[in-house]
Amino acid sequence: MIEVKTFTFNPFSENTFVAWEKESRQAAVIDPGCFSSKEEDELKNFILLKQLSVEYLLNTHCHLDHIFGNNFVLKKFQPQYFIPELDRPLLENALTQARLFGIEMAKVQPTENFLSEEIALSLGADGIRFLFTPGHTPGEFCIYFPENSICFTGDVLFQNSIGRTDLMGGNFKTLMDSIQEKLFTLPDETLIYPGHGDASTIEDEKRNNPFFNS
Repeated sequence: MIEVKTFTFNPFSENTFVAWEKESRQAAVIDPGCFSSKEEDELKNFILLKQLSVEYLLNTHCHLDHIFGNNFVLKKFQPQYFIPELDRPLLENALTQARLFGIEMAKVQPTENFLSEEIALSLGADGIRFLFTPGHTPGEFCIYFPENSICFTGDVLFQNSIGRTDLMGGNFKTLMDSIQEKLFTLPDETLIYPGHGDASTIEDEKRNNPFFNS
């Protein structure tokens, strides 16, 4: 059984997630956005309190607010580290992203481990699937736990909204196709955890999201 803890970090109010399998206590940190030492301590102390073993650091995409805490998580917990390959230029140019917002940050550690729909990871007995959902960025993936009906949707699908497509590499039609073909085909009861804002379900978004019910 997968359990989830949500933290809201950094000036962009980004959701950072810790997902763990209850029996094994194996965990993944998803989109660590911790920006200050206080936020780093909050994330670290929760993981230590729960006695979790951080197996993976997973970035749904590589916009600034979702990667602020990558270096911290890597240094503290030494997990396997995966990003979308098509978002590697965003990671490599994180300092430029930051300067556009008047923010200074250290260079983010690179990786050669890339998400794909073919790789199979797990936390304990619970498998993880990766759904290629570009449109907000060229390479974004959603992270799906099929046995638990949980999906981390990054900045693709929000409660009653969708991700921006006016940033570099964004495409509105591509994003809408990603949601319709990859997310709205999941079971209705699937609980979604977006990169900003509150959780929702696939059923609720099919019924109530104004981008699909205008």
